[in-house]
Amino acid sequence: MKTRYILPFLLLGLTSCQKDFLNQLDPNAVAVEEYFKTENDVLLAVNGLYQALRSGSNIGESSTLYSEERSDNVGRDDNQSNAGEPFQFNDFSILPSNSYLKTHWSNMYDGIARCNTLISRIDQVMFSNEDIKIRYVSEAKFVRALLYFHMVRKFGDIPLATVEITSKEQANELAYRQKEDIVYKQIVADLTDALDSDLPNTQWEYAVGRTSKAAINALLGQVYLTMGSTFTLDKIENFQKAERHLSAAYGMRTFGKLNEIPYAQVFDVTNKASCKELIMQVQYLQGDQNYSSSIARNNQARGETINSQYPSTGTGGNVKMDLVKDYEENDVRKSFSIKFATHAQVNDWFITKFRDNSDESGTQGWGGNDWILIRYADVMLLLAETKMHLGKEAEAIKLLDEVRERAGLPSYEVSKSNATYSRRYPTLKDAILHERRVELAFENHRWFDLIRNYDTEGLVEYFKTKSQADYGNAKLSNISTKDRYYPIPFDEYKLNPEKMYQNEGYQ
Repeated sequence: MKTRYILPFLLLGLTSCQKDFLNQLDPNAVAVEEYFKTENDVLLAVNGLYQALRSGSNIGESSTLYSEERSDNVGRDDNQSNAGEPFQFNDFSILPSNSYLKTHWSNMYDGIARCNTLISRIDQVMFSNEDIKIRYVSEAKFVRALLYFHMVRKFGDIPLATVEITSKEQANELAYRQKEDIVYKQIVADLTDALDSDLPNTQWEYAVGRTSKAAINALLGQVYLTMGSTFTLDKIENFQKAERHLSAAYGMRTFGKLNEIPYAQVFDVTNKASCKELIMQVQYLQGDQNYSSSIARNNQARGETINSQYPSTGTGGNVKMDLVKDYEENDVRKSFSIKFATHAQVNDWFITKFRDNSDESGTQGWGGNDWILIRYADVMLLLAETKMHLGKEAEAIKLLDEVRERAGLPSYEVSKSNATYSRRYPTLKDAILHERRVELAFENHRWFDLIRNYDTEGLVEYFKTKSQADYGNAKLSNISTKDRYYPIPFDEYKLNPEKMYQNEGYQ
């Protein structure tokens, strides 16, 4: 059997549902040359793309370490033993040798390699309907774009591959960092291609957990918004494209106003297959030891039962006081999302946003929570941000107000007359960023929102204004301009220090 590569250091070994169709080290596996024979083989491979997203080392539910814990929302106060390396993320003391960082890098490229293999091999299969083939390719390009979008925002310049890598020599040729703008062009190309298919507007018309045109438009809109905020060239054009695609996604909703969907319903496991606000989610299977969600029990604090029947012995999901204080009075999202645990060994706030204390989940905490990647409140606030950049403040405020109305809060204009609100959020930009923070808390958006809205120096200044007392044991004084990006994992850098050059400040 042949050995497969995606980068020189990483041997590709993947599974898709019941067939281990790429791991060439397993003598019981199906060789990739022999795998793609029927439409069902391709379908299983497509399922494998979505399966890759489930991992906490990818962008699944426990991937908060790589985004949310980098922000001012959450973190961890234990900097000893097993928590030492995770602590580096929020402490702005991350090292290129951090093993969690290397695992994240490898897992993301692992998912990208699955996409590349499927796209490269699909022509081997005869399809009864060409539209089905195009749909599968579109799904692969969506997943590939999604993963590259996460990678480029975290690491900056990164290696870029869009074909199956079949030899060490080919891997060596591709193992060099390409500039951010080149990576973004590929992301845009993939998502634009994915729209040119017969994928339905919503996942409900296809299958929950599969992509849709609403999801593709939403992601493409966010990509253009990020490009407009990041690059100096074509800013207005990128904002205009962002507005077009985010508006297209918003126009595909199957409800009227957002307040038709109670906030708690968005996260209710009994509604996860029918909630109209959900656009894209990673699926987990309630009651199954291997495929269930553990987010409810992992966030549960000792002495509490609100999240899960699992008897927790820990402190639950850590919430920074900086976030607790950012909730406005009477915001229904606060009482649903966080709770104060009075147990003597906790005595702190913990996350209650993700719950499954059902009998089906049981005392093992094998929950049924899906991990939400895209939902309409997210799209609406991204669209508000885009319209603000285009000078359409009235339209931006209308979207902002709709989100605030569901939360039980007064309109933006009324809120501005409140001295505390106007002091904390003196501009519309500040108000939108605040609203995204409390609406989407713990959903892995906060760090990306910050790096999109602040340049490198502004990001450092933003964190320096915070109170250390509200931030926990992680030291705010550690942050510097280097922390805009993660370091390139040391094992990657040492392969070729010239082509895999290290990010500034981590040499």
